[in-house]
Amino acid sequence: MRSLQHDLDAFRHEFMAKTPVAIREAMARADLLLAASGITQRALQAGDRVPDFSLPDAVGNPWQLNEALLQGPVVLSFYRGGWCPYCNLTLRALQQVLLAIRKLGGQLVALSPQTPDESLSTVEKNELAFPVLSDIESKTARAFGIAFELAEELRPVYTQFNHALPDKNGDASWTLPIPATYVIDRDGIVRLAFQDTDYRNRLEPAEILRALEALATNKEGPIHD
Repeated sequence: MRSLQHDLDAFRHEFMAKTPVAIREAMARADLLLAASGITQRALQAGDRVPDFSLPDAVGNPWQLNEALLQGPVVLSFYRGGWCPYCNLTLRALQQVLLAIRKLGGQLVALSPQTPDESLSTVEKNELAFPVLSDIESKTARAFGIAFELAEELRPVYTQFNHALPDKNGDASWTLPIPATYVIDRDGIVRLAFQDTDYRNRLEPAEILRALEALATNKEGPIHD
């Protein structure tokens, strides 16, 4: 079976081959600035306790972390939005291991700053069978330490690609989360934390399954990527 990263890299190669040099250079500058910001060091890490939150799903129903943890471990996947092809590849890869996650007693949920309507489109487009939440004003991403403001230089580029964040997220900001995945045990402690300022890199679903397997066998020490 091909890895998720294989598919992400293949898309990246195709995208970059047809993207104008000026846009590629602007993206590279923004990538370097974000990597140098120290955001991954400030984000929640394995061993940290997560803050509780309640957010609407794609049809407006509330979903609360602490309530979900009563049923078992939770896998949280922060993504940028349904407009992001790398995110869609990742969501579809997570859907493929959903049954395995549930067999290990886990629950999968994804969240982005999109409006519920945009989240619903993401669910339908990718045929997702797990909750997809709207992190209104990126409050949860901020609490996890993974929210940032998109570089000014890239905002016209995103608008050109029909990805203007105020339109997608329903507020005036240009805030995004860096892609991040957390496996959280029933006590609300992070057992696996993955964050990467390069949105073209994502956690392999197999790593999530290994973390859940460790929890299922009572090997509950912090797990590092």
